[in-house]
Amino acid sequence: MSMNRLDLKVGFSCNLRCKFCIQGEKRFQYKPKTLKELTKLMKQNYETGIKEIVLTGGEPTIHKDIIDIIKCAKKMGYKLIQIQSNGRMFCNINFCKSLISAGATEFALSLHGSSAKIHDNITQTKGAFKQTINGIKNLKDLDQHVMVNVVITKNNYKDLPNISKLFIYLGVNFFQFAFVHINWQNRYLSTKKDSKLIVPKKSEIMPYVKKALDMGIKSGKRVVTEAIPYCFMQGYENCVVEKTIPQTIVEEATWTLEDYGKYRKNHAKIKTLKCDNCFYFNICEGPWKEYPELYGWGEFKPVISRE
Repeated sequence: MSMNRLDLKVGFSCNLRCKFCIQGEKRFQYKPKTLKELTKLMKQNYETGIKEIVLTGGEPTIHKDIIDIIKCAKKMGYKLIQIQSNGRMFCNINFCKSLISAGATEFALSLHGSSAKIHDNITQTKGAFKQTINGIKNLKDLDQHVMVNVVITKNNYKDLPNISKLFIYLGVNFFQFAFVHINWQNRYLSTKKDSKLIVPKKSEIMPYVKKALDMGIKSGKRVVTEAIPYCFMQGYENCVVEKTIPQTIVEEATWTLEDYGKYRKNHAKIKTLKCDNCFYFNICEGPWKEYPELYGWGEFKPVISRE
């Protein structure tokens, strides 16, 4: 397990309207945290020995004090300062430069399609694809470490190999395919019927996931999956990201999640009785618990012995 990390939600305002958003309706429920509140949280966590911070949300780049937040983290002594973003604001190269000079060391973006048609439909925001692509180009021109996350949905899973090809072309350092996490509080996912319009079956996505992974691996990129159990990942076990996620404390809306790993294993994900016999039982976290409520356990086949 690597060094502890702080995941700091600076606020839940966002300039996209992604249909799958795990934060649901929080943008309407919570005001952005003030610089004073954020400074206090950063200081408290730094004093416990945490030296890595991820600024997230919502969309952290639209927080009015984002530059000062980063400066504050750097001044405190945080060694890694990652901005987790949808990437739209990075289309302004001067904004990128100001984030870097303030102290940002890593950029984790999200992109959900290889074309404007797919990405802008999923994010319900016209022009978002173009801005994020330009943002990635700007960051790479400024020699930054760029990671990109793709949320796998029914609208984009067949596009995953094309997305891989795009990332390789853009020269991103690392990319991840994360299976959509259902939040029943999200208005687009509030019923099983609605969820099935957005959430694909894991067995249907895997040929496309594996093809996309193959392309990334062949090009020498670090490429991983999230929330896809080991029984679907035979031959690609090294791409399962869960085993390398740093131990993380999450400063949420108005509460603290002391250990995100424990929360995933004990509350957010689930296994079933047949998982007990699986070769990967001890390291696999299982799917997000909402998934079997939608599609059951039929697709999950325990790996009895490793070939």
